[in-house]
Amino acid sequence: MSKILTEVLSANESYASSFGNKANLALPPARGFAILTCMDARLDPAKYAGLAEGDAHVIRNAGGRASDDAIRSLVISYKLLGTKEFFVIHHTDCGMQFFTNDVIRGLLANSLETAALTAEGFKDVGKGPGSTAAEFIEFLTIKDQAESVLADVTRIRTSPLVPKSIPIYGYIYDVKSGKLIEVPAATTAGRAPS
Repeated sequence: MSKILTEVLSANESYASSFGNKANLALPPARGFAILTCMDARLDPAKYAGLAEGDAHVIRNAGGRASDDAIRSLVISYKLLGTKEFFVIHHTDCGMQFFTNDVIRGLLANSLETAALTAEGFKDVGKGPGSTAAEFIEFLTIKDQAESVLADVTRIRTSPLVPKSIPIYGYIYDVKSGKLIEVPAATTAGRAPS
């Protein structure tokens, strides 16, 4: 058993031993909203958005991007579980800013081992074989955080599966201060009609 697996299972034992009334939490999120954000380990949506278990849906992926799967989750969130507001929250110093589709495709074609981030960007340090299976994947990399937040809010807003009555807010989480910084153009694009 790996050290990480042992630590996770031990932490779960401790958590489960004091689970208490959480067994009675309702399926729909109590506060009625969903957050789409990045998987970055420095982000803790429960803390930066003041959430307790059962409060909101949190959908995480690389970059917090409005991929087809993220939109699928948001649609299920509102349609079946009653959320009424969405937040798109990207963050500063995001790893999705440090490569392009061509870079990751090239790295994967050379080796499936973990690459290293150097001052010159990501470098392949592994040995082959690699795979060209990523040739047609859109990795949704980020050039500019505010532009990507706006693009994602717009993509959600224009989805034929998302009702116009749901407001969508756009923010960037600052990893140095912990503050949420509004992207006004995104929030405007996501505004629900009055």
